[in-house]
Amino acid sequence: MIKTILFDVDGVFLSEERYFDASALTVWEMLYSPNYLALKPEKFKTDYNNEEITEIRKWIFQNDQILKFQKSRGLNANWDMIYLTFSHQLIHLLSQIKEFELKKIVKWCQAPIDREVLLEIGRVLRNYSVEVDFSLFLKDFERTGASKQELLGYLNKLAFEKLGVETSIFLKGELWSVCEHVSQEWYVGDENVLASTGRPPVQIGKKGFLANETTLAPKEEIAKLFEFLKGEGVEIGIGTGRPELETIKPFGHLDWLKYFEVNRIVTADDVLRAEEKLPEWKSLSKPHPFTYLMGLYQKKLSVQECLDLPLPIENGESVLIVGDSLADLMAAQQMGAKFAAVLTGLSGKAARPEFEAYNVDFILDSVVDLKKIL
Repeated sequence: MIKTILFDVDGVFLSEERYFDASALTVWEMLYSPNYLALKPEKFKTDYNNEEITEIRKWIFQNDQILKFQKSRGLNANWDMIYLTFSHQLIHLLSQIKEFELKKIVKWCQAPIDREVLLEIGRVLRNYSVEVDFSLFLKDFERTGASKQELLGYLNKLAFEKLGVETSIFLKGELWSVCEHVSQEWYVGDENVLASTGRPPVQIGKKGFLANETTLAPKEEIAKLFEFLKGEGVEIGIGTGRPELETIKPFGHLDWLKYFEVNRIVTADDVLRAEEKLPEWKSLSKPHPFTYLMGLYQKKLSVQECLDLPLPIENGESVLIVGDSLADLMAAQQMGAKFAAVLTGLSGKAARPEFEAYNVDFILDSVVDLKKIL
């Protein structure tokens, strides 16, 4: 009998489309804006229309094939996906000047790459006729079986292959933080950047997408689902890769927040704070089950206690994870929990065969169909 249901948010309740738009704009800005590599500053602005955004995303993510590949390898956090895409392109750009600037490349790859270093790299790159090429991403990454956070580590192998430089710099560090901050500027807009990141915006003039969330079913139907579950005595919670602001604000606006206890809402901010407490860096984002475990135990466990839990958990069959990605499924499998795949994510109904291949417990066309399986 299901006693606890923990939901992902993007691809389940809310559309991911604007996140992917913001992700594409982030990579675009870091390539072309005067604040970063500044390869073509004249191409950058802060008020792209929908048609322009569509074209930028289509080019950067190669008709979303890059996004789908990353998700198929268990990478779920938008910040990681942005970082992987931009860092790969940075290595490609540097490979075009290694014959002339190897000494500088070695220096850049031995120290954290922050915004100042990106500006320096950009000044050097602009002395040469370098070309951006996102079509190389799949060619390079399909050569490895790496998955999840291993994909970030594979960047170091590509750096050695393409640049001839031994480095361990391409993991979560300064450059990852730069990507994260630019992404938050695009998504939450000028008004909310400081609250979201603790830092002021580098580039002002962005309205953000936070006020334009799209639900994946009528908000009233989703509310009725919550009411049904609460009426049946089922505990419900959230385990999302979204930051707290981007979870709480839209849920409040949609009048869904009242159905959840605050200690059962676990966000990317909880994960980042937990990672900071570890003696050595370790990714706790999905597919690691940390997000869902903290929601299940109502944030009553310390980070170490959560990591020390024996898996699979006791009575895992009473817990149901509802998500749209393989990262959610992998987390559920490690916990020994049941899993319901919702076909409203990036791949839509085309994801059904993939989930069927994993023999998931339930496959739903919409999250509101959850009532049927209970």
